[in-house]
Amino acid sequence: MVIRQAVQHERILPRLIEQEMRDSFIDYSMSVIVQRALPDARDGLKPVHRRILFAMHELGLLPGRDYKKSATVVGDVLGKYHPHGDSAVYETLVRMVQEFSLRYPLVDGQGNFGSIDGDSAAAYRYTEARLAPIALDLLSDLDKNTVDFTPNFDGRLAEPTVLPTRLPNLLLNGSDGIAVGMATKIPPHNANELLVATRHLIDNPDCDVEELMALVPGPDFPTGAFIWGRGGIEDAYRKGRGLIDMRARVHVEEASRGKKALVITELPYQVNKTRIIEQITKAAKGRGGDAISDLRDESDRDGIRLVIELKREVDTRKLVNFLFKKTQLRATYGVILLALRDGRPEMLNLKQALECFVSHRLDVVRRRAAFQLERSEARAHIVDGLMLALDDIDRVIELIRGSRTPDSAKSKLRKEFKLSELQADAILAMRLARLTGLETRKLEAELEALRDAIAEFKDLVDDEDARRSFLSQELLELGAAYGDDRRTEILEGSGKFPLPAGNGAESTIVMLSRLGYIKSQPAGGRSGTAGTDAMAGRDGDFVREAFICRGTDSLLALTRLGHAHLIPVKELPRGTRSSRGHRLRDFIELDSRDSIATVLPIESFDESRFLVLFTEQGQVKRSTLAEYAHIRSGGIIATGLAKGDRVLTGTITDGNASFVLATGGGQAIRFPESEVRAMGRTARGVRAIDMAAKDEVIAALAPRRDSDLLAATASGTAKRIAVTELRAQSRAGKGKMLVSSREKAGGVVGLLEVHPGDRIVWELDSGELVITAVQSMAQRPRSAATARVVQLSRGRRVVDVHPARGVPAGTGASRQSDRGEQPEALASSLEARDMGEPFEQEVLDL
Repeated sequence: MVIRQAVQHERILPRLIEQEMRDSFIDYSMSVIVQRALPDARDGLKPVHRRILFAMHELGLLPGRDYKKSATVVGDVLGKYHPHGDSAVYETLVRMVQEFSLRYPLVDGQGNFGSIDGDSAAAYRYTEARLAPIALDLLSDLDKNTVDFTPNFDGRLAEPTVLPTRLPNLLLNGSDGIAVGMATKIPPHNANELLVATRHLIDNPDCDVEELMALVPGPDFPTGAFIWGRGGIEDAYRKGRGLIDMRARVHVEEASRGKKALVITELPYQVNKTRIIEQITKAAKGRGGDAISDLRDESDRDGIRLVIELKREVDTRKLVNFLFKKTQLRATYGVILLALRDGRPEMLNLKQALECFVSHRLDVVRRRAAFQLERSEARAHIVDGLMLALDDIDRVIELIRGSRTPDSAKSKLRKEFKLSELQADAILAMRLARLTGLETRKLEAELEALRDAIAEFKDLVDDEDARRSFLSQELLELGAAYGDDRRTEILEGSGKFPLPAGNGAESTIVMLSRLGYIKSQPAGGRSGTAGTDAMAGRDGDFVREAFICRGTDSLLALTRLGHAHLIPVKELPRGTRSSRGHRLRDFIELDSRDSIATVLPIESFDESRFLVLFTEQGQVKRSTLAEYAHIRSGGIIATGLAKGDRVLTGTITDGNASFVLATGGGQAIRFPESEVRAMGRTARGVRAIDMAAKDEVIAALAPRRDSDLLAATASGTAKRIAVTELRAQSRAGKGKMLVSSREKAGGVVGLLEVHPGDRIVWELDSGELVITAVQSMAQRPRSAATARVVQLSRGRRVVDVHPARGVPAGTGASRQSDRGEQPEALASSLEARDMGEPFEQEVLDL
């Protein structure tokens, strides 16, 4: 038996090992550079970012829709587009959610996605995600042949090679990556500045880098802070490389017992707050030990606040310089503007980076216009055929009825009317409803619109100037949508580092609640003034007064028994968005029989400004504000009062106001401030309105002339009139009838100055709070009757009305706060009722 051995013919090439190592390493390096580490200069994304966004788009995880588990996204990306580790995909997804990592986050996350302290995100089975609105502008028009697609790793699916982004994302959000032998580190920028510069480049293609640098002053980091000096920025924008000196935002505050404190509110980009605390602690144990007495982290979800309490007689500027030297309160950002241009890594300057985006976007606009042109021409062709058929519909019906089969009918139609196959098919598929005159006019209008669109698309396809004009207008609209204020302040880098007195330099929003609680929050920065709804839903409490102050301002608290107390704003403890605050009584020495009538913010005790007080018995007193400049810790007398009288409210004026007073009996008077002479601090004042014996003033206002007044009664009715409906008259008159005696039903309980868009809280004797919208009630003449606003059950009455400054907007139990969280107390107590009245009404059973 002969055994035959199969011989496999192999192709063996002798090679030097160093040559093989060199070629294999270059192939590996290019794979890492192109497929993992460097972003594409056109859309500013690495493949993993692009695949995550595309996969989420395909999954339908769009803004406004439900969140889905991050595990779903990670699994979809791994199974379809990115055959690498799950940790790489999830970490990338996490970074696209973090507000402190991306200037404009591309993914909207729900759950624990880490913190600036360095805390890691929760596992992907616990978090949820969906696309952020701005991500849709990176993915727009993917289905219109705007970019090329390539097969995925196993050839089953296709994925885009680049996204048709409408935004210059490379510089907008920046990028970080380490490849083999090279790295990229691109800082984020402000959308307003970047889009203005891009529009300038579109309109002036031959402009130089210097012109663009005048429009883009520098990076804008999501964590704010300072950039010290412009040298590094200029190097980066001109050459693609530069070192940017970042410094934390620090200010000085007065601490307890006359000491001072350094307060850090913003950190350099990509600096870990926990690491900063460790470094400051280490410095305090070393050379800084003779200066630092305490370190507290008072940060919350509204922002960073590190408080460094100092020992007495410490040179704050010297200590700040020491901390900059020893900690990451001062850090360097090394810009390396390296990105893939035509598939090759290239160092770019500012103009080249923007040119990559503009060139890409012009090509996207051309391809989209060509796609839409083809679709529009095809549709116009069909509509032309339908119009031909409708012009001679009797002959068309005759031909179809005389045919044995659809194919023969199609053939006859094509021959008779010289139609294409598509047109004939459309006529045969036409419904009888198309034969109506209305449908015919619709086809005519559609054909006219299609012809206009075809002309526009042809212009975009053939004319680059038209594409540039279109792109410039598109960027203008995007600037209006996403433009915001710069967060990072750029300093010249010469002279002393600014070290302001924080309480005097930064704005603070002070909130006083219905139940007498007060708190303050920073008014600027990322949190804005959203804290005004923080007290809503806590045992029926909500914000009654909210005003913006400086730390150097004071609050003038006026009591019912006619005393004045002064509270420096800087002494108010900082509250968080969810905190209730502290009782106002705790800050002043208040008699147990007394209570707060009103609180007014005071910037300075100017001789040219006046404090005007109103009492329940109809007295008005006007004094210069300077009379109250020196208030003892126990308070001073603000006004004299007759027996049984009490202070109702007060206001600060410039001497040119007019006042409106309303009584519980339905009378109202309006008179100018000039009718009240200035008098001493302890004087009782003069008569403002002549009232009936048992009547009393329930409201006193200093409204603007263009405002409206809303008068509310105890029976739940109200009337909205213009201020000018109350004719100005002399002080001490009887006034005009605001609410007639037949509709008082318990009397007038409140008079408010209102504007369209305002909401009103009605407080019932049962403890319920009813919320209504002002704009739902039409303005009426003063002589008109009041209208039913609140439906009251038998025996119930309204006891007071307030502006709804602190009650969250929305109707029903699904109402949520601006962070997507519903306070538990409010959620359990909110009950919506359809009152069948012109007002939108909400009831809070408290």
